[in-house]
Amino acid sequence: MPEIASRSTAAPRKAGRVRWWIVWTLFFSTVTNYISRQTFSVLAPLITAQYHLSHTDLGRILGAFQISYGITWLLGGIFLDAVGTRLGLSLAVILWSVVNIFTGFASTVFGFAAFRFLLGIGEGFNWPAASKTVAEWFPSQERSVAVAIFDSGSSVGGALAALVIPWVALEFGWRWSFVFSGILGFVWLAMWLRVYHPLDRHPRVSAEEAALIRAGQDVPRTSTGRGLERWLDLLKNRTVWGIVLGRALTDPIWWFYVFWLPQYLSDARGFSLKQIAMFAWMPFIAADIGNFTGGFISGYCIRRGVSVVRARTWVCAVSCLPILAGIPAARVHSSVAALALICIALWGYASWSTMGLTLPSDLLPQDVVATVTGLSGLAAASVSTIFTFAVGILVDRFSYGPAFVVAGLMPLFATACLFLLIRPPVKPGPAFPSSTNEVP
Repeated sequence: MPEIASRSTAAPRKAGRVRWWIVWTLFFSTVTNYISRQTFSVLAPLITAQYHLSHTDLGRILGAFQISYGITWLLGGIFLDAVGTRLGLSLAVILWSVVNIFTGFASTVFGFAAFRFLLGIGEGFNWPAASKTVAEWFPSQERSVAVAIFDSGSSVGGALAALVIPWVALEFGWRWSFVFSGILGFVWLAMWLRVYHPLDRHPRVSAEEAALIRAGQDVPRTSTGRGLERWLDLLKNRTVWGIVLGRALTDPIWWFYVFWLPQYLSDARGFSLKQIAMFAWMPFIAADIGNFTGGFISGYCIRRGVSVVRARTWVCAVSCLPILAGIPAARVHSSVAALALICIALWGYASWSTMGLTLPSDLLPQDVVATVTGLSGLAAASVSTIFTFAVGILVDRFSYGPAFVVAGLMPLFATACLFLLIRPPVKPGPAFPSSTNEVP
């Protein structure tokens, strides 16, 4: 075994590239996922005007998605750990694509909310599946870059939705925008079924690449507990709660900008649908850069000898600084300045988020990565749903200002949770260390 590890690490360039083909396929899954969910948000100014919806109505519609989305992160993670990523993600994409097409037939608050609820069920599988795949296919020094690649699809998808969806709506009618974004999922599905197979059964992976992957994985492939004992061990593990609280206190930032940015630009800045198409994509590109900023910096630090946990958590700490730029965005008079500040905030958020999504695969056995990712997603979606409802009420009664303040401050508390709760795994030792054997 040492001979294999030495050979694989000495000549990584000869090891093959199948893992990178897989993660880029996941990138396009995330792009498709975000185009689908953003279709309604981009069209919200048009739909609210046509059906005379209030911001509270809009909050209910957007919140319906987050409720089912969060539940599916947890249940979907457990389901994926049971049936595997190939089948689980395939079924999810079929569901969200069909539902998105039918959303174009809605015409009431209840109808839009119902379809958004069903959409969340399908789309909640994407991140647990991607995180589980990265845990299986990548050594630790490459993992943050792999997460940055698939997670950056959310930024690219959001940007493409802001550019393309208004054009489809203006040319063919807004209902056809939902049909367009739904069809994209079936195109992706054909690519996924060809590219992805489990590591031990992939027809195109080389022995050298498989050895490189396994030699660079620092945590056990399977947990020591079985059945109910495994889940109780997870719930007692402080590292799991650090990951969960970190996600729960940062994801609402993303949802705020993703769901409310087009409406904010329309309400507070007077943007038309064409102007939203011209400018609303910019913050998503900034977020895309943030994904890779966090991924490359933490990966570089690990290669230079910094511990995995220290590299990830300190990138989170530094990323809090640009997120604070979102606070004055609602106060400045210039629309250009407001967009610039929002871009800076999303750049910092995406850097933080890449670390948060990487930590489960860094610290936990592969057979529970999707479950823990799902648990953190459930917590994040629950807090985000409350925040989304609150934003709708705040805007109807006051303004967007308080929401920008909360979005800027939350990551400070999230990062404190990481430093207080997360500990590196002990080797050798049980897969889920207790407080008596953790490394401080």
